[in-house]
Amino acid sequence: MIILGIDPGLKHLGWGVIEAQTPQRMRHIAHGVITTDAAFSMPERLFSIYQDLVKLFDKYTPEALANEALIFSKNVSSALPVAHVRGVILLLAIQQNVSIKSFAPNTIKQAVTGNGMAKKGEVQQMVKLLLKLEEIPKPDHAADALAIAISYAYGVPAVSDRLT
Repeated sequence: MIILGIDPGLKHLGWGVIEAQTPQRMRHIAHGVITTDAAFSMPERLFSIYQDLVKLFDKYTPEALANEALIFSKNVSSALPVAHVRGVILLLAIQQNVSIKSFAPNTIKQAVTGNGMAKKGEVQQMVKLLLKLEEIPKPDHAADALAIAISYAYGVPAVSDRLT
């Protein structure tokens, strides 16, 4: 199964593609970051992200999409741009008819490192080891996206995207 992992962000959206035959047999395919320019309007930036994600779907034809759930903490206003980006991601996944799962940040850390409170460097190191990479994937957002894809491959519990 080809899995596209996405670490959503308006300025930097990390992405990573893996192939998972089993949770123990995963292979890195590609990773990177989609960057948008703050000089453009929100709709223009969202459309740019949409277009770039369509290109990723066309190139890698993922069967599943995994993304980080939006967990509101103290500053709700800083989460709103990410919420808009997640809307674009979820819409595209539905259009592409792929399975969608969203994971809480601590669930991703737990799945990859065994510790839900792991530091960013620990997660990156485990991504490197699990995918048998020569070095830690760069930039950070891409490494996070690969960790999200690994979480999907491991079958960890997803957060519901239902609004009830």
